[in-house]
Amino acid sequence: MSQTFGMESPRKHDHGSHRQPARYLVVIDSGGYMVARLFLETRELVAEFDAAVEEVSAMTKGLVPEVGVLGAEWDRALQGHNATERAGAMVYTLAI
Repeated sequence: MSQTFGMESPRKHDHGSHRQPARYLVVIDSGGYMVARLFLETRELVAEFDAAVEEVSAMTKGLVPEVGVLGAEWDRALQGHNATERAGAMVYTLAI
């Protein structure tokens, strides 16, 4: 009789690639609330959360933001925001 009592053996660890790291953190006004959005290098949205959480200050510590996201590269990523919101947004480029 087996000593495992029907429990499966642990699987071999997969050493494949993980998710891509976030490259940009955009802090932007969204209808009166400040939100933080994480984007990949391709400007694909991967997360959105309240900009007041302490993780935002931890991620941006020592970084200087670029103010305004009016460039064409941000058009698709921030299509729900008007020009005023985009002009006041702060973009932090995160270290990879």
